[in-house]
Amino acid sequence: MIRVEGLSVRLGGTDVLSEVSLTVERGTFLVVIGPNGAGKSTLLRCLDGIIEPAAGRVVIGGRPLAAFGRRELARELAYVPQPDAAALEYSVRAFVEMGRFPHLGAWAAPTAVDVAAVREAMELTEVDALADRSLVSLSGGERQRASIAAALAQGGSVLLLDEPTSFLDYRHQLQVLDLIDRLHRERGLTVVAVSHDLNSTVGLADAVVALKGGRVVFEGRPAELLRREVLAEIFDADFRLVAGGHRGLPLVQPARAGS
Repeated sequence: MIRVEGLSVRLGGTDVLSEVSLTVERGTFLVVIGPNGAGKSTLLRCLDGIIEPAAGRVVIGGRPLAAFGRRELARELAYVPQPDAAALEYSVRAFVEMGRFPHLGAWAAPTAVDVAAVREAMELTEVDALADRSLVSLSGGERQRASIAAALAQGGSVLLLDEPTSFLDYRHQLQVLDLIDRLHRERGLTVVAVSHDLNSTVGLADAVVALKGGRVVFEGRPAELLRREVLAEIFDADFRLVAGGHRGLPLVQPARAGS
């Protein structure tokens, strides 16, 4: 579904990504991890065409990203940025309706298809009961589900998520992760998520890519990642692995000195 070939990005005189290559198969849940400043969010923005690379290219469904118009690309994939403490003065329904912009001409009224797509997206994310509420009145988890609903309303088959559980409490983290997992498994969406969560988010993934210093330093399955020596190489830190994680995977804990 997505192929990244030798991607390099330079921002503000700094090399943020260097010769990054990876493949995301259709229907895969890929998690991108790595230390702060590794280039994770930059990679995600490149996949959505927000940032233009200095070298290399992104291929979506066999076509170079550069061959897509903005609306056409938005019909293929949707980008959900990091949760923002600020919110716009829109109702949830109006905000989700904005996700239909790739399918509407200038000044065109929504069709029955658009109305149905918005309703389905809101039901799937369980924000239909919040339809008339203002975004500013919602909790962080509710607002994040509304953002995912707007992305689903676009109608694409790829969901790009930048730190989808950042700044959320544990209950809302679990709600958002459960939603993403259901969309992947039941709707067959291809999901690419940037995350710092080595337990819950990685535990849901089919595959993991780790970036460090703008380069790919690991690509494989979660079970291959969750080993002390592999994590130490990526994060320059020591970890403890204990039983009890999702799908039989270990839980990752920072190791104290001498432990």
